[in-house]
Amino acid sequence: MFRRFTFSFLVALLFVAVASVAMAAEGAPAAGGDSNMKAVIALAAGFGIAIAAFGGAMGQGKAIAAGLEGIARNPSAQNKIFIPMIVGLALIESLVIYALVIAFVLVGKL
Repeated sequence: MFRRFTFSFLVALLFVAVASVAMAAEGAPAAGGDSNMKAVIALAAGFGIAIAAFGGAMGQGKAIAAGLEGIARNPSAQNKIFIPMIVGLALIESLVIYALVIAFVLVGKL
């Protein structure tokens, strides 16, 4: 299952990379060339935030699961597990927010 998902993700990423290279132009853009660049920027912003949100959600899910499992196994260690877990979640979320800011910057170039 995971191997098939990874293969599908890499194939989709390859198509996006090939499409962006195919739409790249040197010099003055031809008629309608500017709209191609806008489409690539919009696609990059959309994929960027989607990948960041997916990765952040996966990381936060694993962090919460590990933290709760640790607390369930040793309830007296709750104070030593909970605070670092919250700090880790904040750092993961900050990376997702950074990707959102980058997507806004890209969309601002439209």
